[in-house]
Amino acid sequence: MPLYEYQCKSCSNTFELRQKFSDPPASACPACGGEVEKLISQSGFALKGQGWYGDGYGSSKQSAPAPSPCQSGGSCAGCPSAS
Repeated sequence: MPLYEYQCKSCSNTFELRQKFSDPPASACPACGGEVEKLISQSGFALKGQGWYGDGYGSSKQSAPAPSPCQSGGSCAGCPSAS
């Protein structure tokens, strides 16, 4: 079940409620009974165990370094070799 964060408009009390998606949003502050508003909270997750991120996401080979502009065959006005 998701964890929702609310803040009271009267006393600024902040509290969290674990609610189902189908539950109506909280309407009263548990501290003073005032009107509350739902806050947008930062979410997070943790990847655990074996899975695509541990063994198949990245390549074990290192990518080749990018060639410098002089080695690429092009000309560059700022390159000392161009003059």
